[in-house]
Formats: sequence, C-alpha cells, structure tokens
Amino acid sequence: MPQSDQQKHTETTHFGFKQIPKHEKTAKVGDVFHSVANKYDLMNDLMSLGIHRLWKKVAIELSSIRKGQKVLDVAAGSGDLSKKYANLVGDDGLVVSLDINRDMLEVGRDRLVDAGVVSNVVYCQADAENLPFPDDHFDCISIGFGLRNVTDQASALRSMFRVLKPGGKLIILEFSKPNFPGLKPIYDAYSFKLLPLLGKLVAKDEASYRYLAESIRMHPDQQTLKQMMETAGFEQCQYFNLTGGIVALHRGYKF
Repeated sequence: MPQSDQQKHTETTHFGFKQIPKHEKTAKVGDVFHSVANKYDLMNDLMSLGIHRLWKKVAIELSSIRKGQKVLDVAAGSGDLSKKYANLVGDDGLVVSLDINRDMLEVGRDRLVDAGVVSNVVYCQADAENLPFPDDHFDCISIGFGLRNVTDQASALRSMFRVLKPGGKLIILEFSKPNFPGLKPIYDAYSFKLLPLLGKLVAKDEASYRYLAESIRMHPDQQTLKQMMETAGFEQCQYFNLTGGIVALHRGYKF
C-alpha cells in the first residue's frame, strides 16, 4: 500500500548522530557537499594521507572493466573513478558519471575536461534511489564513498540491481568498521578531534566534517551491508577489508 504524505513526513532517519525527518536528509547532505565541493580533493588527500588513491585502485582492479563496456559511477563526486573507468572502456565504451549534487558533478566534469577525458563520459544529476536508466543497462556499477549518504540504502541497492545487466557487477567502496586490534580508539580520536579541526582550518567547515565522522559510524558494518546486497538480489557477494577495516570494498553480481 502506498505511503501517505503524512507517513512519509513523520518517518525519521539519521543525519550523523541526529534523527531527522526522512524527507529532509537529501537536502541536508546536499548542503554538506555544496559547502565542501571546492576543497573536496584537497581534504581527501589530507584526511587519508593519500591512501584513498590506493583504495580506489583496488576498486578499479576488482571491477575488471573491459573495453566497450558501459559503466555507471554513482556518487561520482570529483570524478576519480569515472576518469579511470573512461580510460578502461575506451572510445567504444561509455561512463555515466552520476551525482545527486550539482556542485560535485560540476567539479568532477571540470576535472575530467581539464584532463582531456571528454568523448566517452556523460554526466547525470540523479538520485541513487531512482536511477533514470532502463533495466539491464550497465556492465558495472560502482559507488565510492557515497552509499552512507543515501537516505534509503536498500532502495538504492534495488535501483542499482535493476539497471545492471545480467552478469554485471556492483562495486561498493565505503568507510566501514575497523577490525584490526587496537585500531578503533585511535581511529575514533582521529575522527572526532583531528578531522573536524582539519575541516575548520582547510575547508572552513567544521560541521560538515563532524557529520562525515558521524555518518561513518552510522553506516552498516561489513557483514550487514553484504546481507543488504543479497536481499536486493545480488549473488556471490563478498567484501575485502582495507586498512584494517577502516574501508571495505563489497562486490556482488547480478545473474
């Protein structure tokens, strides 16, 4: 039975550690990325000491992209993964660089144009929960550090499953739960003290980076996300812990 407008407006979800009306989250996340878009790449390098490049390299390798394929890069942000995928699919392939936030999409487009990547990438502003593509359309879908910002993650997984071709794969690269002994207290101290300070000093936005730390803690752990993928229809789902579980890469297939 369809939900009434009143039901939709009384449901809540998390925005960091806060509970807010579900219908407000997209706009609040949009405000975060509007604020940090111009400093996004610099902050990524500072926050991860450049290690985010290695995490993305693993994602590229496990995607096994081939020439001529169609790839959807969800929550493409500043275009790191889109650029790599474009080089792999070649002139006969296509990469759709998708983000719900126009500011981030423009940052990514400008970066790729400056790098000369223009012929096989198109840009789309859309919500991961309602992907505007036909069924069975893409050979590979990836979402890098974006799933935790989606309001209804289960809905987004179903949407990605729908537009993926049979035999295609989904790659999810996301912050997760540290599993290396002794790492958690160090990581917590970094996340809740140093990270907001970096945001304040570099991006002039302490609150957005406090939200980042909180949103990571609210994201499902490795096994829970694997189960969510299976519920959405994906098969042969597995995950790989990176940097002691600070980040996890999940992969699943549609058959």
